[in-house]
Amino acid sequence: MTDSPTRILLADDHALVRRGVRLILDAEPDLTVVAEADDGAEAVARAREHRPDLAVLDIAMPRLTGLQAARELSRTCPETRILILTMYDNEQYFFEALGAGASGYVLKSVADRDLVEACRATMWGEPFLYPGAVDALIRDHLDRVREGGTGSSRTLTDREEEILKLVAEGHTSQQIADLLVISPKTVERHRANVLQKLGLKDRLELTRYAIRVGLIEP
Repeated sequence: MTDSPTRILLADDHALVRRGVRLILDAEPDLTVVAEADDGAEAVARAREHRPDLAVLDIAMPRLTGLQAARELSRTCPETRILILTMYDNEQYFFEALGAGASGYVLKSVADRDLVEACRATMWGEPFLYPGAVDALIRDHLDRVREGGTGSSRTLTDREEEILKLVAEGHTSQQIADLLVISPKTVERHRANVLQKLGLKDRLELTRYAIRVGLIEP
């Protein structure tokens, strides 16, 4: 690390949360927030524009979730390190965050205590895990050893998950096609694959599933 402050992108769809988190970070001489975003897609765009050292992402955001944005940033801005800041003390999200390329997972309930330490640890190349996450990692390792395997991969592809989220948010096939710059026919094909893979019947069931796994907020 150089002596210059760590340049941070902060993404959360609640302006009050962003303001509070920014106050915590900007109070530290070695940390500075250079850009903000209020959804996952904007976070990706801002990261491409500002090339921050670190992206601090909420999980539940419109358009793209923090996890989807993390996967995109890992692919397109590999030099930007990623930290998930969330209200969800949830093992599934924690493991997905690691799989998406995040270096740490911080709970909003203790952000005033943990966030600055997490930012510094991430920039030093060290993972930052809250205590419950460490327990989850140990349990997961023991489960894998017992099963003698590596565990199953995610059910949906990144594109299918993206379309599932947009469908659940109420977008039409044409709107989704315009947003993703693909044809409506391709959207319908992905949507049919999602329904088949998840064993669901219609948009209502898709929406309930998307809420349950944290792709959208209820």
